[in-house]
Amino acid sequence: MWMAVGPSVNFGNATIMKCYTYYLFDADGTLLDSTELIYQSFAYACQKFANFPLTRAQVHAHVGLPVRTLIQSYLGPLSDEEYAEIYQAQLEFQLTTYQHYLSLFPGVLPTLHALKSQGKHLAIVSARKQDTLLVYLRETGIFEYFDAIVSPELTNGTNKPDPAPAFKALELMKGSPEQSLFVGDVSSDIECGHRAGMDTAFVAWSHYTPEELSPQPTLILKEMQDLVHCNGEV
Repeated sequence: MWMAVGPSVNFGNATIMKCYTYYLFDADGTLLDSTELIYQSFAYACQKFANFPLTRAQVHAHVGLPVRTLIQSYLGPLSDEEYAEIYQAQLEFQLTTYQHYLSLFPGVLPTLHALKSQGKHLAIVSARKQDTLLVYLRETGIFEYFDAIVSPELTNGTNKPDPAPAFKALELMKGSPEQSLFVGDVSSDIECGHRAGMDTAFVAWSHYTPEELSPQPTLILKEMQDLVHCNGEV
């Protein structure tokens, strides 16, 4: 039996809440509240190398993009050498300051724990490289919940919205799109899941609004715990 949609979940035109076997999560902005960390690290690098006063609004406008795309959106085209130097500077800044700025969004830890207790399979699908991603997942205490962690290193640099990262996660978990939900906070997450043939969930704590998304998500989560409140099969 399908359970009726709860009051804290919007499903567009759908009238039932599904349970899934495989849950794919974006990291930054979905599980990890890392916007201030990202702002501080890029502000440091932009000021150091280009005397460019980066604003929080500029960072919010580009949340979810690959690092090189982010940096070049602020500073313009960069040679490989210039990019490598700036990337290393912001990386070192992040790794020495992240404990001051990084946290989980409300409800993330109990939700992941509940899903694993129900026998679900969980994956991270992130544009963040492993040099910081693995550190942050361990620091916030959620690393152990994931059966697969997909970063650009595992897809030859291919990033969302291409469906390749989602397919890689399913390959590692031996899952199928029909039994999967992709949860994210930006358009590239929703498009990645959609192109992989999955249902998608957009988190209401995103810097974006649902109206800015294309394609539209299958559902909107107002709270992370909404993922636990389901009944029935996909």
